[in-house]
Amino acid sequence: MTDTNVQTGAGGIGDKAAVPGTDPAGELGPVSTQAPLPEERRASLAADAWRELRRSPIFWISSAIIAVYVAIAIAPGLFSGIDAYDTNQCDLSQSLAGPSGEHWFGRDFQGCDVYANIIYGTRNSLAVGFIVVFATFLIGTPLGAVAGFYGGLTDSILSRILDIFNGIPYFLAGLIILVTLDLPSIWGVVLALTLFGWMSTARIARSAVISVRDADFVSAARSLGATRLRILLRHVMPNALAPVIVVTTISLGGVVAAEATYSFLGIGVKPPTISWGLQIADAQQYWGRARHILFFPAGALSLAVLSFILLGEAVRDALDPKLR
Repeated sequence: MTDTNVQTGAGGIGDKAAVPGTDPAGELGPVSTQAPLPEERRASLAADAWRELRRSPIFWISSAIIAVYVAIAIAPGLFSGIDAYDTNQCDLSQSLAGPSGEHWFGRDFQGCDVYANIIYGTRNSLAVGFIVVFATFLIGTPLGAVAGFYGGLTDSILSRILDIFNGIPYFLAGLIILVTLDLPSIWGVVLALTLFGWMSTARIARSAVISVRDADFVSAARSLGATRLRILLRHVMPNALAPVIVVTTISLGGVVAAEATYSFLGIGVKPPTISWGLQIADAQQYWGRARHILFFPAGALSLAVLSFILLGEAVRDALDPKLR
């Protein structure tokens, strides 16, 4: 009796030839034989930027320094065994004493520990910088984006407002506000720097949105019936935020330096609050006798400003393919 069950195998009778790129049944059509791209090669702006940042030593060095500053601002007691706000730790008999094993950065003219003052002054200096930059980002980015996307009368009105604010010198405007308004010292500085600091963010956001709003993918979304608000939020803004982020990061250093300058002039943060600017202002008259009380706070300020600027430049290089 003949066996009717035909055993089929590779290349056997009754099998269809296995053709690369097709399924065995021939019903699903061509099947791609190319291996899927690994996750790291699926291009996106954020992934590409992070891949570039990981290769940048400047990014890691500046980020590490900023992380240390942030940790000091959050928990100054972990970095100094002396509470700078405790006046009992000051000793006038040790006024302007130089660095020693017990007091690494020496003592100031009141006999207080310079190192402790720098540690506890970090919080106020960085707090002003982060609050101002965050506030200017929240104010300037939406205004600039709306003006650049909708154009017309909206753009004209915002452009004229920007022209008016830009006609006032930034530093002078903040000085007038601080002298005129009677506000708590830190919040007075925040208000002054925010009121006249959002214009640059708005201008950058407006220019970035204008460069993106007529792109092909925006036109495609518009032809598919997407609303203007959806196009702005889902398609335009994610592709226009890169320059705004760069400017925001770089401006952090400038804001910290501006706060120190106002405090140095006596119109910013005021005692008993501690900040780097106040320490530099107090030290100027003792420069000839005790350089350490000026050198160390100024060094802490310069290092912080430089770190923020370097971080901003690293982010700029990563987000702009033309620079690579």
